[in-house]
Amino acid sequence: MIVVLLGAPGSGKGTQAKILAAKLGLLHLSTGDVLRRNVAENTELGALAVPFMNAGKYVPDDLINSMVEAEIDAPAAAKGVIFDGYPRTLNQAQALDALLESKNRPIDYVINLEIDPEALVVRLGGRRVCRNCGQIYHLVSQAPAKPGVCDTCSGELYQRDDDQEETIRTRQKVYTDQTAPLLKYYADRGHMLTFDAAEGIDTTAAGILAALEGAV
Repeated sequence: MIVVLLGAPGSGKGTQAKILAAKLGLLHLSTGDVLRRNVAENTELGALAVPFMNAGKYVPDDLINSMVEAEIDAPAAAKGVIFDGYPRTLNQAQALDALLESKNRPIDYVINLEIDPEALVVRLGGRRVCRNCGQIYHLVSQAPAKPGVCDTCSGELYQRDDDQEETIRTRQKVYTDQTAPLLKYYADRGHMLTFDAAEGIDTTAAGILAALEGAV
């Protein structure tokens, strides 16, 4: 099974991808993780990507696509793949389609996690992280017992730069401009399912699994 997860930053793609991968036996393929691993292991593709990363530029699609191909050819992907954070653009989507079709492994489902933009501002803006142990809290849904202090290790809680409201809205605009057009692309191909990501992690996961269970 080949599944693509789409959704704005903060919609829960990574969380849902991990749940679905574990339940269905799929390879969870996050291109961010793949890119960092290639760089850390100093692979040929990783070495080619480093100059772009150091310059603060996007890694070219052809390099990302090559990394993706290596992953889906690996034994861990034998039962299938769930793509998290890729494709991000129409060009990447078309390249992924061509790659998968060449291997006779076309996309089965595209899962779109839909959530109101203002709800995302609240969700991400309320997040706090412990500087010491990395534990994540939320000022509304998972507040620490003592404001600003980690329950686990008493470390200081802070707000990440990418959780600042201005940054969140910038990321939303980038998503709308670059990735949202993929919704029409995949909808036109007839294999997109949309779920309300505001319903909560477990409810959303259960809905997705129920929709996919007939294909497992």
